[in-house]
Amino acid sequence: MIRDFSPKQKEVLTWWCRPETRDREAVICDGAVRSGKTLCTGLSFFCWAMASFHQKQFALCGRSMGSVRRNLLSPVRPLLEELGFELEERLSRNLLTLRLAGRENTFYLFGGKDEASAAAIQGVTLAGVLLDEVALMPRSFVEQAVARCSVEGSRLWFSCNPEGPGHWFYREWICKRAEKKVLYLHFTMWDNPSLSRKTILRYQRQFQGSFYRRFVLGEWTTPEGLVYDFFGPDYVEEAPEGPMESWRVSCDYGTVNPASFGFWGKQKGVWYRVREFYFDSRKEGRQRTDGEYVRDLRRLAGERPVERVIVDPSAASFLEALRREGLPVVKARNDVLSGIRTTAELLRQKRIVICQDCPDILREFGLYRWDQRSGSDRVRKEFDHAMDDLRYFAADLAAEEESAAAVGFVERGRF
Repeated sequence: MIRDFSPKQKEVLTWWCRPETRDREAVICDGAVRSGKTLCTGLSFFCWAMASFHQKQFALCGRSMGSVRRNLLSPVRPLLEELGFELEERLSRNLLTLRLAGRENTFYLFGGKDEASAAAIQGVTLAGVLLDEVALMPRSFVEQAVARCSVEGSRLWFSCNPEGPGHWFYREWICKRAEKKVLYLHFTMWDNPSLSRKTILRYQRQFQGSFYRRFVLGEWTTPEGLVYDFFGPDYVEEAPEGPMESWRVSCDYGTVNPASFGFWGKQKGVWYRVREFYFDSRKEGRQRTDGEYVRDLRRLAGERPVERVIVDPSAASFLEALRREGLPVVKARNDVLSGIRTTAELLRQKRIVICQDCPDILREFGLYRWDQRSGSDRVRKEFDHAMDDLRYFAADLAAEEESAAAVGFVERGRF
């Protein structure tokens, strides 16, 4: 199973033992999606730790605990086992023990999803830390993780896809890499030998604008123009025939602002937005009550059994009205930038599909834009109501799948 590595991946695998780079104190691998940086970063980190230390502690950090296991450990573990490593994980403690040739080290797993996450890593003494998807983590968590590396000879390992040029990690680490003694390696899809030329060209065709520059070229660029600039007629379909496996509703609540509900059906693993409700109180000249919106939602669903209603978390009164009606309510995740990334990926993979009978969301796709005046990654607060309910649905789906994947690892005895 040991595979061929590209020249860039080989640099990552050996930088810590090559004479010309072994004096560096950190490595940063950034660039395009699917460029092969996570696999070689993880493998290199484990090999360095086991070659350099015995009975020390290390940290493996990702956006969440599930992403550490899915994105990092799942692809790296088979390679480690083939190389002769013995791995033992204690799930209850989020702890991984590696043994090889009489050496043993401990690796703790951490999720850096918000400001509160910094407290979880505080107090532990580390010989090294790997931060995967570091640009998606709060600065407080990253700085706390770095501060824990006080063992003599400790080193730092970072990997990420790019964000905007105003991002703190770009300014403080990539731009200052010389003074921080960092080895910086930029990846493109061509650095991943597991991707065929045909696959890479397909990725290049599917993205445009800011998504193309970030995800395909791997540039730290300010977003501009349409948020979902790749979206077009190819992403719009007729609602499929036949029964759906399950039904859900996503809701962006509004009184003065428009309210938007999406009605989603699942068939053969794909979620289709088959119908929608959209009410603009300014245009209609009157506001709707919570009770009226509940009736609108029920009319949208008809007699179909709704298993989940995903609602704008700030809509407290509407949430309560839905609960009183006995509907299965879930508060939406409302991280805008993370949600946009997730939505774009699910749309591009056609795991969520917009159907032709949804004119309001199709209209907003052509109007939802980045705010170039802000100087950072922000979207304009206009034409964003169907976009928000879409984002709520995508973020909830991704979180559900991540949780299911973590359970699957346990049930299959992978860890």
